Amino acid sequence: MSEDPFAPAAAAGIHRIAIPTPFAVGRVNVYLIEDEPLTLVDAGPNSGTSFDELQRGLAALGHRLEDIELVILTHQHIDHLGLVSLVASHSGAEVAAIDTAVPFVERFSEEAQADDRFAREVMLRNGIPEDVVSALSAVSQAFRAWGSRADVTRVLRDGDEMRFRDRTLHVHHRPGHSPTDTVFHDRDRRILIAADHLLGHISSNPLITRPAGDTRERPQALVTYLRSLEATREMDVELVLPGHGDPITNHRKLIDERFALHRRRAEKIHGLIAERPRTAYEIAQALWGNVAVTQAYLTLSEVLGHVDLLTGDGRVREVDRGGTSVFEAA
Repeated sequence: MSEDPFAPAAAAGIHRIAIPTPFAVGRVNVYLIEDEPLTLVDAGPNSGTSFDELQRGLAALGHRLEDIELVILTHQHIDHLGLVSLVASHSGAEVAAIDTAVPFVERFSEEAQADDRFAREVMLRNGIPEDVVSALSAVSQAFRAWGSRADVTRVLRDGDEMRFRDRTLHVHHRPGHSPTDTVFHDRDRRILIAADHLLGHISSNPLITRPAGDTRERPQALVTYLRSLEATREMDVELVLPGHGDPITNHRKLIDERFALHRRRAEKIHGLIAERPRTAYEIAQALWGNVAVTQAYLTLSEVLGHVDLLTGDGRVREVDRGGTSVFEAA
């Protein structure tokens, strides 16, 4: 029998509970920190199946839902925040989240709707046909039921320390995969609870997400994400506990592989643009074929992120053609 990859974390009092999700990424890792206060990191999506599984996972560790005293939210995505409100209402637990996540968590429906409107504009602007955009908007609307609002009772800030009986967690804001990504560093044990900021088996997708406030400008999600990864690379960490998949034991090597991957992808996209000017949607189709339709926003975010890198290097420029963005070699 090979050893459970989560055994070192369990020995440090951090237990993984794998909760089912409706998404292609599969199960989400929720972590129970056995300490005072008894703490849950994330909660899984809002569904009866996930709720039952969470309670079973807690029971297997000798706890009940009612025992939870604190829920920490790592970021705004529904596979992580959907059940937070239910856990808090059953247990009376405090809910902690980074300051930038508070408006989204507390006004989930309105914010998610505004996100959908923003995504729609970005897709149309970048050449995705109207019928595809409408279909994706409908899917997003349906998925919204997996999320839920919650009251944040403890607002965290970048650089905060969260003190427990047996440990201190240092709070670091690491935007990119989402604008609210937060990692929690146990310096003494050299453990990083990283959620989706760093995943071992797949590269975290820096999704283009509506910026806070009323600005209409499209944020440069990949540029932001790479900056965040650089900061994480410098950390003294032996074990990274991700939001999906197995723990990571060599974060610097993995981050260097991610940097190389993004450089290669940027070069490939530059090659396509050098052949002839293209919209981001045309680039996505050239790279991923039909996936560019079914996963249009995901692949679009991926393309635009790399185009931002190329634009920043002065190798590509964006031109407006009748309200559609077209990218050409500079």
